[in-house]
Amino acid sequence: MSIHQHLCFYMKSLLVAYFFMFPSIVCALEPGDTISEPSVKENQFSIVLDAFSRGEIRKGGLPEESDDNLASFIVERTLLKMSYERPGLIASVAAQHSGTWGSNETNSLNIYEAWTQLHSKGGFFAKVGRQSISYDDQRIFGADNWAMTAMSHDALKLGYEGHGHKIHLIGAYNQNNKNKNGGSYFSGGIQPYKSMEALWYHYDMPHIPLGASVLFMNVGMQNSDIVKDTCTFYQQLTGAYFSYRPSRFSAEAAFYYQFGKQEDGLPLEAWMASTKLAYRPRNNLRVYAGYDYLSGDKDFAVPAKGMIGLIRHRTIRGFSSIYGSHHKFYGAMDFFYVTTYNGGFTPGLQNIYIGSSYSPVKNLMLGLSYHYLVTATSLRDNDRSLGHEVELSASYRLMKDVTLSAGYSFMRGTKTMEALKRTSNDRQLQWAWLMLSVSPKVFTTMW
Repeated sequence: MSIHQHLCFYMKSLLVAYFFMFPSIVCALEPGDTISEPSVKENQFSIVLDAFSRGEIRKGGLPEESDDNLASFIVERTLLKMSYERPGLIASVAAQHSGTWGSNETNSLNIYEAWTQLHSKGGFFAKVGRQSISYDDQRIFGADNWAMTAMSHDALKLGYEGHGHKIHLIGAYNQNNKNKNGGSYFSGGIQPYKSMEALWYHYDMPHIPLGASVLFMNVGMQNSDIVKDTCTFYQQLTGAYFSYRPSRFSAEAAFYYQFGKQEDGLPLEAWMASTKLAYRPRNNLRVYAGYDYLSGDKDFAVPAKGMIGLIRHRTIRGFSSIYGSHHKFYGAMDFFYVTTYNGGFTPGLQNIYIGSSYSPVKNLMLGLSYHYLVTATSLRDNDRSLGHEVELSASYRLMKDVTLSAGYSFMRGTKTMEALKRTSNDRQLQWAWLMLSVSPKVFTTMW
């Protein structure tokens, strides 16, 4: 075989291999056509449904209004979310219905989220509209999904994310829709503040599983009953959050300080600190322990039943967890920072807890935790101890988007808890719940 024949054979072999590997191109080519890049589907649209139904039975834990302090009810939340995405643009709208079965509650149907986000390849973005804001462990900013109404903000968020750095700048300004005669006074909407500005920065170490965040927030609150001419009082919060997460061990710590003035014009000086350690000895077992301290008002007096107690506070020292996911902290029974104490003041809280989660079989998770709860400040005529709380929980994934979960909590309250009107007379506090969560992706398409 000559050299010419060898070359022809090799060329034919390469052409056959090329045609075999790219048959679509060969079939599509016509005389005079040129090869072009295949089209890329850049547009995506999806619809996601989140449906939660939870039944609860609880005995004690709220101010007594009758001798029978047993309550049972079913609450539900349905969230329908539609999202569109293409290079440089994301838009999302989520309609929400929430309420108690059988109730004719108003405003149970609303728009939970409605935002658009513009972003560049360099990591800069701008997000504007009604949106959920969640940072770090959700203690200060969180979605608070357990409340079945969740939490969102009408805000503008500008930021940058890249190379381990995340920086977000948030601004919000609220106003009533009928304000022709009300000036700039805001009576409250999805959030109670008149204005809010926040700066959040997070950095992840490149070769160490260590992350650190710093947060600064300025909140303007109004109260027309306190001042004759409508005035906005500003309070500030600043602090940091750290997390260290190697393979089987994790550690978290946070510190936040509040200052400025409350909506009633009183000076505010409060702080909180927390730490949490966790260890996973096996893949299906996790144990943890932690401590929370939230400062409280000094000279906190608890009036006797049927009496009114008046104490003049020159400075407010009770820490407020602002817009966080309250149910995640301080015990599942939500005795603290969901409802207020007498007069709106608080003796603060110390929360010492331990717990574990265990998965004996696939899709099943069991949980057990214990809390010892104490006030942060001393009380007149009462000791600091609030009680002991034990919590049991279980969740089972029935299928990839359906989960059934249940829980039971028991608390042995003290005389102090009873005096704070957070318990029934026998101080035997119980709460049980059963919840079904269904979250399927109903529809998705690309073009």
